[in-house]
Amino acid sequence: MRPNLPNSISLFRVLMVPLLMVFLLVDIAGGEIVALVVFVVAAGSDSLDGYIARRRHQTTVLGAFLDPLADKLLVTAALVSLVALGDLSAWVAMVVIARELAVSGLRMIAAIQNVVISASNWGKAKTASQLLAVAGLMLEPRWLKPEWTLWGHRVTWYLVILMLALTVISGVAYFVHARQRLHATG
Repeated sequence: MRPNLPNSISLFRVLMVPLLMVFLLVDIAGGEIVALVVFVVAAGSDSLDGYIARRRHQTTVLGAFLDPLADKLLVTAALVSLVALGDLSAWVAMVVIARELAVSGLRMIAAIQNVVISASNWGKAKTASQLLAVAGLMLEPRWLKPEWTLWGHRVTWYLVILMLALTVISGVAYFVHARQRLHATG
């Protein structure tokens, strides 16, 4: 079976993950620029696949699995790479990754009981904040001046705080919503 266009875009995003890591972690001339472009293109494709799937009525079970997987792989790979580069604290990456794994596990449990836990506005805001924070962290050590601060902190500090807050809030919101849905069907 040939994947439809939205699923192909999600698959493209998955395939961009190793490319992102190579250009971030291997000492290649101009690698940081290529990594940033790869990340921005992959992140931008996140909205595109969902839009096309809804517009063309091509939503599939595969797409419902592949799209969030691609998002999680992209963000996780970027966070792990930024930790390896010393641009992000490991505990920050672990909070984000733990939330992603917990919500994915919750969705699997719900699916077994034929309950769909769809993306919420909190989850969409969380994803946007993660993509923005990661892009900022990729830019900062290479192109932003250290003296560029706001109230004594670098701009990326605020982006990371926002990412952490939305990650935790959206995770709690998913569990509260799932509890209500699972109790209603149980």
